[in-house]
Amino acid sequence: WKVIQTVREKFACRDCEKIAQAPAPFHVVPRGWAGPSFLAMLLFEKYGQHQPLNRQAERFAREGVPLSLSTLADQVGAAAHALMPIYKLIEAHVLAATRIHGDDTTVPVMARGKTDTARLWVYVRDDRPFAGADPPAALFHYSRDRRGEHPQAHLAPWSGILQADAYSGYNELYREGRNPGPVLEA
Repeated sequence: WKVIQTVREKFACRDCEKIAQAPAPFHVVPRGWAGPSFLAMLLFEKYGQHQPLNRQAERFAREGVPLSLSTLADQVGAAAHALMPIYKLIEAHVLAATRIHGDDTTVPVMARGKTDTARLWVYVRDDRPFAGADPPAALFHYSRDRRGEHPQAHLAPWSGILQADAYSGYNELYREGRNPGPVLEA
């Protein structure tokens, strides 16, 4: 681990009395202290390796970098906010498809004294089998339960062909007269 301290001296011109200072270095999170490598590692450990933040905080403390759980959680939230424009581009790309594959899967979530079961919804665009030129992409949404309102909200602005299982939560999407148009079952 290393801490990079940037010193930006201020200089004043004696003739015109203007003050000059070098610009601050770029930070992914405005006025943040964590660099892009640390944020990428934090997000990868949490979401890619399923390593909870409390375990990451314990590991950092063992390595001589005491970071509280709330500090790490703040950094995850700030990084997610910084990545929102990329998420919106992926969402627009997936929802621009004529055909989407949709499904949900269970996700164990730590709760006080027990483990709850939440849902991870995925909507995939892949037109390669149909000679499409657009690249494939996947859009993920999280929910604490499996109520049908979730896929209805996720796919509210979209109409096309939905390739999904027979889950009844999709039924409202197939309704005639739906705005922006009915979703067709595949």
